[in-house]
Amino acid sequence: RMGQREVSFKPHPQPTGPNVLDAGGRLGRNFAPERKQETVSLFGALAAHIKAKLQEGPVVIASYSDGARERLTGLIEDEGMGETIAIKNGTRIGKRGLHLAVWALEHGFEAPFGDKTLTVISEQDVLGDRLIRQPKKRRKAENFLTEAQSLAAGDLVVHVDHGVGRFLGLEVVTAAGAAHECLLLEYAEESKLYLPVENIELLSKYGHDEAFLDRLGGGAWQAKKAKLKERIREMADRLIRVAAERALRRAPIMSPPDGMWDAFSARFPYQETDDQLRAIEDVIADLDAGHPMDRLICGDVGFGKTEVALRAAFVAAMSGRQVAVIAPTTLLARQHAQSFQERFRGFPIRVRQLSRFISGKEASLTRQGLADGTIDIVVTHAVLAKTVKIANLGLLIIDEEQRFGVQHKERLKQLRSDIHVLTLSATPIPRTLQLSLTGVRDLSIIGTPPVDRLAIRTFVSEFDPISIREALLREHYRGGQSFYVVPRIKDLPEVEEFLKEQLPELSYVVAHGQMAAGELDDRMNAFYDGKYDVLLATTIVESGLDIPTANTMIVHRADMF
Repeated sequence: RMGQREVSFKPHPQPTGPNVLDAGGRLGRNFAPERKQETVSLFGALAAHIKAKLQEGPVVIASYSDGARERLTGLIEDEGMGETIAIKNGTRIGKRGLHLAVWALEHGFEAPFGDKTLTVISEQDVLGDRLIRQPKKRRKAENFLTEAQSLAAGDLVVHVDHGVGRFLGLEVVTAAGAAHECLLLEYAEESKLYLPVENIELLSKYGHDEAFLDRLGGGAWQAKKAKLKERIREMADRLIRVAAERALRRAPIMSPPDGMWDAFSARFPYQETDDQLRAIEDVIADLDAGHPMDRLICGDVGFGKTEVALRAAFVAAMSGRQVAVIAPTTLLARQHAQSFQERFRGFPIRVRQLSRFISGKEASLTRQGLADGTIDIVVTHAVLAKTVKIANLGLLIIDEEQRFGVQHKERLKQLRSDIHVLTLSATPIPRTLQLSLTGVRDLSIIGTPPVDRLAIRTFVSEFDPISIREALLREHYRGGQSFYVVPRIKDLPEVEEFLKEQLPELSYVVAHGQMAAGELDDRMNAFYDGKYDVLLATTIVESGLDIPTANTMIVHRADMF
């Protein structure tokens, strides 16, 4: 009636459990099915989803970093989505429109937003899980010694001006009325040098365990430096000659395709380290230069060399040239084939492998495809066979080159007059390194471990059943796997007996090079898939196999390796 106020009561949302109130939020859509299907465009599906949700209210896309946000912006604009709005916080979300935020969110959601619905899509929903947290502190790989903690008493160090000395420890020295923490170094004739810790960059570690200490103020160190400078000048002269010869040769210019390159890079589930990004930039610049690339990527196992190879292969294959990836063992070739096929799924690139693990029929089809140019990337250790003809080879990627024999390398050299060559190695042999240092090859070093990587701890001891049992069980109970490596096949039964008796709670599988190819493949696959706790094997495991859950290795009779 006139003049009377009407009050309507709305019931509170029903609680969904003790101390829980339903605020209307619902888990958003995950694009995992689209990621797995080759025929479906992932970003097309994302664009269609966004268009539908924009009818219901504002949409926010949450990225992990500024770089990721830029990439996604480009990909969304490629899909014809029009203007996007960059926002810094939640109060900036408008009533409509597509918003982009840097927000480390694991899963997206939908929630009421006034009379509309707010849709939040996380980067992980689209591209798959990012596997690591943000780095706490960036370290540069160039610094020789960045922390006094990396030195132990008795280590030999080289001072830029004074030469080789022995580090004795840290001491506090009072000078000009102020206390300074100094590194105490000992030189010949027991002379001492105190170096303030803030000047630690003047030191680098000495590579050998034994050395004659230099004399403080003596001329020997300066003479040694002068001699080395002369040798470097000679080396530089040779380097310039080689560089001049190579500059006359031409190779196809390859550059990454816009849009697709961002989509391919975004699929890398880790955060690239500074060194890794630098190595990728070096390789892309080489491919674009019009001269044959001959670059060595040097970095420890697990530091991300394969990703550099994947991106180089992508650029070459998308430029219409074929790529050959050569690994020293069939197991490693198989693993590379899997990781390449996984990453290239959904792109117009055909990846095949040539090894004893595939049937004869499949192998002959692959050879035929290489000869007529229909296969873009081949992963193999048999490309060296004269029967394999590649129509339009543009890039050769050699993994763990030091494991190949001299004849193999000569065969490779015949392939490489105008072909780009990328070599990956965790342990380059002196000749490979010498070629890099003299500039016959360019060198990129990946010296930064991935974020959150812990240092490897090594213990050397006599055979002790209790320690071994403890190490294997500890790895098992934290959900990991272990390697148990023996030097010879005849040592396997003895260790197998030990595992049966002492560790009945663990499952193990045995692998060695004399097994039938199919059986070895089945066993390695089963271990790779986590069906066994321990892989008991000979040195067949040594060639860079990447099994992320295997974090413990026991080396039996280490003196025999």
